[in-house]
Amino acid sequence: MTNLQNDLFLKALLRQPVDRTPVWMMRQAGRYLPEYREVRAKAGSFMQLCTNPELACEVTLQPLERFNFDAAILFSDILTIPDAMGLGLSFAEGEGPQFANPVRSAADIAKLPIPDPETELRYVIDAVRLIKTNLHGRVPLIGFSGSPWTLATYMVEGKSSKSFQKVKSLMFEQPQLMHQMLDKLAQSVASYLNAQIAAGADAVMVFDTWGGMLSHDDYLEFSLRYARQVRELLNSRHDGKQIPTILFTKGGGLWLEAMADTGYDALGLDWQTDIGQARARVGDRVALQGNMDPITLYAQPDVIREKVGKVLQGFGNGSGHVFNLGHGILPDINPEHVKAMVDAVRELSPQYHR
Repeated sequence: MTNLQNDLFLKALLRQPVDRTPVWMMRQAGRYLPEYREVRAKAGSFMQLCTNPELACEVTLQPLERFNFDAAILFSDILTIPDAMGLGLSFAEGEGPQFANPVRSAADIAKLPIPDPETELRYVIDAVRLIKTNLHGRVPLIGFSGSPWTLATYMVEGKSSKSFQKVKSLMFEQPQLMHQMLDKLAQSVASYLNAQIAAGADAVMVFDTWGGMLSHDDYLEFSLRYARQVRELLNSRHDGKQIPTILFTKGGGLWLEAMADTGYDALGLDWQTDIGQARARVGDRVALQGNMDPITLYAQPDVIREKVGKVLQGFGNGSGHVFNLGHGILPDINPEHVKAMVDAVRELSPQYHR
């Protein structure tokens, strides 16, 4: 299928037979690793780390030196596109992302550009090329972006939010403006992911972190509609290879059937969704990725092993499962507990693939 030494992750996403369940972890290159913290300190700031291809490559590869992960994921941030649109992204210590120029009006939306990934986002694409070269075919590389809706929430709010009052007010009061913005974002996300694919990404993932904050109808209209548009614009074949695609909506368990109809090869599941029920609902239309509670990694290794076993048992026999957490790893997790999780997946999963 590929010239990769280990292509279990790609095969599982395409629901092809594998001899064990592949495993990787959201935010696997991150603050829980002391070697990451050293590079982050050397970089001077999170954005300086993100925008330096050599350092981004270094931290992308770090977890593979410690753990037997079956994929690498590009080290970057979901908010690179809004930054490239001129919104002025920064990260205040302890406060998360902030935009100097939030989007609040029709004029703001009208002047939003669709960034050229090879110019405004060149540092990301260069990082993908460098990571791909330095992986030497060891495991696949995952590229990613935030979803149009999730990007819009930060762009309108100007920062993280609990109530999403500003973006929801725009959505309710001026839905056509919201649609204009989301259409630009869908085009931008697709262009960005296609550039990552051309640079060497073997699979791509769309993170819809805040879709679960919407009502049923609003999710379908303002989030899923544009995730589907992104998928329709993606180059799902490159250099004769199929590029698997993953859609993850945190809090999206209510909409799995609709999500499965969007054309993505796999759906990410948060930890609040029963993986066995999810599999029954989507059938063989998509693979599933997830979905152990990230807090489990605070527990002792024997508990972690037990919980890994329950997720594997919940999915059951056959291919189409990529083991992951139900969201990103938290920064103060003991790396030895990550090793316990990975080892447990490798030891316990072969029985489900006989």
